[in-house]
Amino acid sequence: MEKEVISPCISICKTDPVTGYCYGCARTNDEKKMWKNENTKKEWKIKNLEEITSRMKGWQLKTFKESYKYKINNGISLFKKKLQETN
Repeated sequence: MEKEVISPCISICKTDPVTGYCYGCARTNDEKKMWKNENTKKEWKIKNLEEITSRMKGWQLKTFKESYKYKINNGISLFKKKLQETN
């Protein structure tokens, strides 16, 4: 079985009104819909991951990479993990 590409959502879902990009993952609303579509190809997802990380700079890129890596390895974003720990 082909390995799944994990969604770049890191549970910080708020859209910048100027750019239209999510503060957490830098995706547009249309890109988020594409990720949820079961017919979206793995190749598109890989290319989109490259596109969204190229949109990020500084702390946003650092935070995204750290949380996304954690999500890939543990099945949950760091933000969600910290929320669970406080409840």
